[in-house]
Amino acid sequence: MCGRYTLTTELAELEQRFDFAAGELTVPPRFNVAPTQPVLTVVSSRAGNGVAGPSRRAGLMRWGLIPSWAKEIGSNSPLINARAETLTDKPSFRQALERRRCLLPADGFYEWQVAGGQRRPLRIRLNSGEPFAFAGLWERWQSPGGEIIHSCAIVTTAANELLSPIHPRMPVILPRSLETAWLDREIKDTELLGAMLQPYPAAAMEFYRVSERVNAAGYDRPECIAPVVDGVEEYNGRLL
Repeated sequence: MCGRYTLTTELAELEQRFDFAAGELTVPPRFNVAPTQPVLTVVSSRAGNGVAGPSRRAGLMRWGLIPSWAKEIGSNSPLINARAETLTDKPSFRQALERRRCLLPADGFYEWQVAGGQRRPLRIRLNSGEPFAFAGLWERWQSPGGEIIHSCAIVTTAANELLSPIHPRMPVILPRSLETAWLDREIKDTELLGAMLQPYPAAAMEFYRVSERVNAAGYDRPECIAPVVDGVEEYNGRLL
């Protein structure tokens, strides 16, 4: 699963990496993104042949998908994740898979490992340290009072061999070569789409232990991503 992640990459770099123009959009570095918060998403701006560049747009959506048919926003267990294996079986995700897919840029995510009776947070990222894209689904929901909310969920799959000792699930990280196809609204073949939702290669990933400060959803500071070595936290050369 994926319940917290990071997006510390500067917006200008994200614009180049994901082929969108930010315009008036403001996205500060995030060190502890949590459910129900607004998150950066990239979608196709029109149906077409999947050409990148002007055909993409970025914006903020609520992390925690609200089905279009929901009467109200659920207060418990927001739909932050969607299992790849059952997307076509779930009314909450079936239409979104065919019509409303998105990318969620990130540069790391957190998982908790049980060791010595303690839950230790780990930050997981690509070996290169580069940003990447989670496969996502999005929905448009209108409240009884007329408010429009765009919301999203991250697709998950079985964990690769690096992460399976930590947790049986992991978010789907799309290879860069598949990002355009995932966004292409002309593609509605659910078998083809499902084939894209595979565990990311373990050899291209790494993880390290981080501070338990991450446990607090409201704590969003650079210290969250600082490595913890032998139980000692250090950030920018100073002990925390």
